[in-house]
Amino acid sequence: MPLDPQAKALLDEFAAAGAPPPWEVPLADLRAGFDELSAALAAPAPEVARVDDRTVPGPHGDVPVRIYWPDSDGGGALPVLVHFHGGGLVLLGLDAYDPICKMLCAGAGCIVVGVGYRKAPENKFPKAADDSWAATRWVAENCAELGGDACRIAVAGDSAGGGLAAGVAHRAKAAGGPALAFQLLVYPLTDFAGDTDSYRTFGEDHLITAEMMNWYAACYLNDEEEEDDPLASPLRFTDFAGLPPAYILTAGCDPLHDEGVAYAEKLREAGVPVQHRDYPDQIHVFWSFGARIDAAAGAHAEACAALRRAFGTE
Repeated sequence: MPLDPQAKALLDEFAAAGAPPPWEVPLADLRAGFDELSAALAAPAPEVARVDDRTVPGPHGDVPVRIYWPDSDGGGALPVLVHFHGGGLVLLGLDAYDPICKMLCAGAGCIVVGVGYRKAPENKFPKAADDSWAATRWVAENCAELGGDACRIAVAGDSAGGGLAAGVAHRAKAAGGPALAFQLLVYPLTDFAGDTDSYRTFGEDHLITAEMMNWYAACYLNDEEEEDDPLASPLRFTDFAGLPPAYILTAGCDPLHDEGVAYAEKLREAGVPVQHRDYPDQIHVFWSFGARIDAAAGAHAEACAALRRAFGTE
């Protein structure tokens, strides 16, 4: 299927700009540039009732979190969504994902806890995964203080954040809790090997390239053998039974497409309820580029509806 015209126009603009590859840019400049780009291309954020920045304890030190509360009629405890941002485990953060977290908060009517996990290359594997797990446990332990319902906690993330969310779901199952109600995985990074047809087909000229993904892996992992660690590549877990129900979104013109599909199939084969929604004419990151790609609004609405169904609030 041909690219969505709006996605193609954006790719053409990026190609014409001729930016150097990320590994040739000083890291501070690279991060600032990606933050600016994200702000420019994000859809306007809806209003929420309250936003609070905090830190929570983790095994490698305190972890920043940003907590969002929706407008509520005061009718009881609210569901909670723990959100992990994308950016290849190297870029972006709480500020860049503020519009997405507000969209999820308002659209799903839930408390959202955005997690500012440690980034590579300063913080190698498994620090991002450990921070994500620690933040999720903190949410479960402090739900009442937040006004949340400990029986309705979900995890979510896109790209690298989707991989972190998937890893948290596996850790929660192995630890016997917290019991998670749902997982929302948006074109998740589930296998650092990158050995798929979608990598071979869309690994160049589609914004996120195979070479860029290899660079992210080199930044995050201590050595190539860690590609096989399920906390880095959740597709390598061997037991998928008993995981929470999932909504998995994939983009058809994305190097990560096939590993997202494979993850949905693993869950389904294990008897986990899965809704897989593919956007065949879309590129990686379209979810975050709602100011330029109209399909993002529909993807947001469908994901929020899936969350409301999972939370029993639709």
